Amino acid sequence: MPDLLRKPFGTHGKVHDITPANAGWRYVGFALHRLRAGESVTEATGDREVILVMVEGKAHLRAAGQDWGELGERMSVFEKTAPHCLYVPNGQHWAAEATTDCTIAICSAPGMGGHEARRIGPEGITLTQRGKGPNTRWINNIAMENEDFCDSLLVTEVFTPAGHWSSYPSHRHDEDDFPRITYLEETYYHRLNPAEGWGIQRVYTDDGALDETMAVRDGEVVLVPRGHHPCGAPHGFEMYYLNVMAGPLRKWRFVAAPEVEWIFERDA
Repeated sequence: MPDLLRKPFGTHGKVHDITPANAGWRYVGFALHRLRAGESVTEATGDREVILVMVEGKAHLRAAGQDWGELGERMSVFEKTAPHCLYVPNGQHWAAEATTDCTIAICSAPGMGGHEARRIGPEGITLTQRGKGPNTRWINNIAMENEDFCDSLLVTEVFTPAGHWSSYPSHRHDEDDFPRITYLEETYYHRLNPAEGWGIQRVYTDDGALDETMAVRDGEVVLVPRGHHPCGAPHGFEMYYLNVMAGPLRKWRFVAAPEVEWIFERDA
């Protein structure tokens, strides 16, 4: 069985460290630090660009030779306010010192030195509705293709109400055939409210060669190397996830699963 569900190492420090090498793919990396007030972390970007997302809490950030001050505002992702983020290109260092207990996500992909370090949000990030009925969810786009300050990364947050579906109708982006479809690897960092809750995510291909359905819990990460990847939040459990995507072309084009093509046509 593919190792698509990654549980955190613990509750403190670096609790996720997903790399192309341990994921078995080429582009996407995802790490997560949970720091207590006063603790710090420093890392080099190497040959990768990164977006630091202040998931929760506040930290003082330095990167690429600049002091970016204190970033962060929301103390819970379920406040649904826009995140404070920082883009750091390849070949640089970054450092964070927690000013409150905080959770920092490190989203990474190959960097080509094409952009300067910069703050992202909260200005310019607007919570936007997608879908309708029990397929309604809310999106905070951090770095999608209409923003041109990244070489490879595509990053977004999604809030799925209890009892709703998300990343649905089912779709895939696993072929390099632009403009019909693009190849993008993807990670889902899940949070549940209340934290004792759970959600469902299925990752499957049309031919059934890959077909895994996972119960995801608060703080877990799902890898999507290929195939369709819908998820659902049961009644009583609100779902958040942070998506990281990257591939050879920084475009998001997908193809619907055959069984749901009629839903796309009806809801277009």
